Amino acid sequence: MSVDRNLQETHLNRARASLRQALSWYGYLRKSGQLSSNPELVGLVKPELETLRATLNKLDSNVIRIAVFGLVSRGKSAVLNALLGDKILQTGPLNGVTQWPRSVRWQPGGKVLVELIDTPGLDEIAGESRANMAREVVHQADLILFVVSGDITRTEYQALLELRQSQKPLILVFNKIDLYPDTDRGVIYQNLQQLGAGNPQAKPLLPDEIVMVAAEPAAMEVRVEWPDGRVSYEWETPPPQVDELKETILNILNREGRSLLALNALIQARDAEAAIAQKTIDLREKEAEEIIWQFTKYKALAVMLNPIAFLDILGGTVADLALIRALARLYGLPMTSYEAGKILKTILFSSGGLLLGELGSSFLLGLGKSTAAITSGDNPSNVTAFAGSAIAQAGIAGYGAYSVGKAAQVYLEKGCTWGQLGASSVIQEILSQVDQNTIMYRLRQELGIKY
Repeated sequence: MSVDRNLQETHLNRARASLRQALSWYGYLRKSGQLSSNPELVGLVKPELETLRATLNKLDSNVIRIAVFGLVSRGKSAVLNALLGDKILQTGPLNGVTQWPRSVRWQPGGKVLVELIDTPGLDEIAGESRANMAREVVHQADLILFVVSGDITRTEYQALLELRQSQKPLILVFNKIDLYPDTDRGVIYQNLQQLGAGNPQAKPLLPDEIVMVAAEPAAMEVRVEWPDGRVSYEWETPPPQVDELKETILNILNREGRSLLALNALIQARDAEAAIAQKTIDLREKEAEEIIWQFTKYKALAVMLNPIAFLDILGGTVADLALIRALARLYGLPMTSYEAGKILKTILFSSGGLLLGELGSSFLLGLGKSTAAITSGDNPSNVTAFAGSAIAQAGIAGYGAYSVGKAAQVYLEKGCTWGQLGASSVIQEILSQVDQNTIMYRLRQELGIKY
């Protein structure tokens, strides 16, 4: 079963709604002055906001991006020319003909609009420049073609592993099969298995993710017999053999192309929003620390002076909720009392027995403190017991408040993309609706580590 067209459209619409919600929220922050009052923050998050807008525009244009990677002289440009049916991209015998990423439009079957991105050889550009180029192109791509020819080298295998870490669907394209007639999927798969032996993090491709092509077959000498009996020999160039690759791409696009488009857009949005949250938290770290310590002192003092056990716990919980909301306001993140309560509940469970222990200790010490307060008039020594219980309870309450504050910081940073239309929530929703017959099932397994 594949992802049907109605479901694909639903995925696209959900992704659009998620991005529009994110952009509308940051637009609200600008209008309300929370961003404009901090020009340094505006400058810091500008690239991420531009990414959100560009990603939404890409969704609206319905263009699927396919990026081609590989080492020098593997025939990347030739593969794209063969798909296009025309020599649009420059090819040649010299290494490094493609000097920078180039893109061309392709409309196979007159239906789906595709942008093909050609890239320089991964072993041609040095160090950080290569990494930045590859990272930027991969970030934009919805599907990756990795072109090899001949025996796969260690360098190619390492590049393949790095591309797979991008969590994008990938097809291994074995080019120049006219020069390697004895090579088939089984041989390539075994080669990949051998290269990945002893590497537990290696995620080898499946056999059906390997496609054989001859994008620019070498010329062949043919024997020509003439009517007058003469025999001559001429060189002819066979047509490209890329039908299998074209069919594989079209099957993916028709079966789940819009869902892949939606998923990639949401991953970009999730990363952009997480970066905004991280930058905001880093910029306001000092202010956040002051707020946490302020609530820590207030909660400790209030618990210490209050003689009634039940009110200790109730007041401490209210203080923790107020602390979470104060941090959310500082970071410019939306937060209701209900959402703050959900965060507090998450913190209680994720912190194991630490904060639950605080509640239990507060209750027991609170009972002892309440008893000491009631009987202090009859026995002056009970005043000492009251003070001891109050100080111990205040210390535990203060430590609990500080722990809640630090945990809330982490939650607000990591959980900013959750919620009804949060990018992470919609990603999880889309991935929950795919099955093992789609290429997205592989992505669900890899992304499932995070969800």
